[in-house]
Amino acid sequence: MRSRPGKVLIITYYWPPSGGAGVQRWLKFAKYLPSSGWMPAVLTVDPDYAAYPYRDESLYGEIPIDVDVYRTKAVNYFALYSKDQTKIPHAGFASGTGKDFRSRLSRFIRGNFFIPDPRRGWNRFAFRKACELIRSQNITHVITTSPPHSTQLIGLRLKSRFPKIKWVADMRDPWTDIYYYDLFKQSMPARMVDSRMEKNVLSKADSIITVGHTLASLFAEKGENIAGKTHVLPNGFDEEDFEGIIPTLPDIFTVTYVGTLSPSYPVKGFLQAIRELQAVGQPVNIRFVGTVSEPVRALLPEGEESIEFIPYCEHPAAIRHMMESSLLLLIIPDHPSNRSILTGKIFEYLATEKPILLLGPKDGDAAQLLDKCGYQGIFAYDDTEGIKSFILKVAEGRPVRRSGHHLEYSRRALSSKLGEMLGDIL
Repeated sequence: MRSRPGKVLIITYYWPPSGGAGVQRWLKFAKYLPSSGWMPAVLTVDPDYAAYPYRDESLYGEIPIDVDVYRTKAVNYFALYSKDQTKIPHAGFASGTGKDFRSRLSRFIRGNFFIPDPRRGWNRFAFRKACELIRSQNITHVITTSPPHSTQLIGLRLKSRFPKIKWVADMRDPWTDIYYYDLFKQSMPARMVDSRMEKNVLSKADSIITVGHTLASLFAEKGENIAGKTHVLPNGFDEEDFEGIIPTLPDIFTVTYVGTLSPSYPVKGFLQAIRELQAVGQPVNIRFVGTVSEPVRALLPEGEESIEFIPYCEHPAAIRHMMESSLLLLIIPDHPSNRSILTGKIFEYLATEKPILLLGPKDGDAAQLLDKCGYQGIFAYDDTEGIKSFILKVAEGRPVRRSGHHLEYSRRALSSKLGEMLGDIL
């Protein structure tokens, strides 16, 4: 029996002015959910107390005017790590992968004393405010979205306090299986605590949402009765973000990568393919938009005019860079669990209708998505010959097969599916 639409409370740490894909997901759902009859309210952290790895002030303008947003204080444990809040790691200290004593100590402290993550300093403030909103606003459904996975513990407490509330746990990334998890050097007791938290959330949530089928299967293995209540609702793209931006082709063939590029993202095979193409007279420029780690930069020749680095930029600017490219590069981190990785930007890549080059597992969720949409440029990290041949094919203007299947990943269509999911929770 489907319930009538009502009011849903979205609890998310990342919200404007925070930047990144996690913000886009629920900012867009909040925008389009009312068309399905669900009125969202948003509970988030006050930016003065938050630890954001990126900020995007332009996203303030995308918050729907009819959506109430409530912000609370938090304890910012990252302040203990660095006084410079512009250097907050995007993966809970995991981005500090150095081998020096300070880096190793910070990761050990994060993994053993801040379980499941340092952003849990927001939880007690968020829980208190959520209780107030549930009592005063006739809220019927609560959605908690992570990472940070500490946000799921808020939903766990709320379900205990308000058993009749329907709680949906949105899990955008793996928890104890995330590709950088081992960097934290957790003790066995710490791992047991973290694993128990994860299983409690998965078992007690009324419904679970993930972004891909492999991730859904990963969580289903954590316990009984999880698979039956788990739904796949991927990220997507908002057509309105592309309005008024005319796709262009640069004078020199340009490959653009948008996002973070850390040492776990293999680029050697790609760079070798570029060098070999340039050696035979095929001009190719590479544009990196976002954060590129020093180890990756060290692989690139200094002063090379064909390589451009553009720092993290606001979302509209990132889309313009995509639309002004010849080819878009997508790299999946090299890790045993990387088949489940389905990045948010892949859907915006699809929306540009530009050719896409994917480096990663051919049986992964990202590769299967591109294959479904008719994209052919899917290669292993070290397949230099294949990468080179595909780039040359695109550069010469030979047809690259694509389809219109990407249209089902519009934010409006996905929000309609979410509305149906909420109504189906008994």
